[in-house]
Amino acid sequence: MSMDLNQLADFLVSAKIGSFAQSDLPRDEAQDIGDRAKRTILPDGRKMFEFEQNGFRYLDIYSGFNPFKGKETVFFLGQPAWEMVYQGEVTDLALEPQIVYEFLKKALRHVTIGRPFRGPSHFGEGEFEYFNKAEGNIKKFRGHETIQFNGQAVYQLDYHGGLL
Repeated sequence: MSMDLNQLADFLVSAKIGSFAQSDLPRDEAQDIGDRAKRTILPDGRKMFEFEQNGFRYLDIYSGFNPFKGKETVFFLGQPAWEMVYQGEVTDLALEPQIVYEFLKKALRHVTIGRPFRGPSHFGEGEFEYFNKAEGNIKKFRGHETIQFNGQAVYQLDYHGGLL
């Protein structure tokens, strides 16, 4: 059975919305999030989100808080099929990172099937604005996202990935 790219994109949207974007950052134990997502603190302190659906399995493992680095891997029928690595941080420490990350989760809940990497091209709420510039497609891509508060840059993240 071969993997359909449209099914992969649909799965990625479900996995991303159902994991970090719905999580509460301060929790420290394994827990279920939504219908199929689970968050676990690994023995080495890294955090892992896991989501499974229709033969796909998503793992998002990351380290740190500010800055942070991570890797998302999608398995199809038990085989690694797609990956994305990312690195980001709140750059203006006049704001609490937790507040910036809460806004980031709102933006990431607007991920689309056409660009299932991170959030939308633009999302705004109150004094916060999220921007995401991406090149490529689900097969091979790279991008950069930023958050501004009152027009000032306060957060940045770089990412890249694609099919394996």
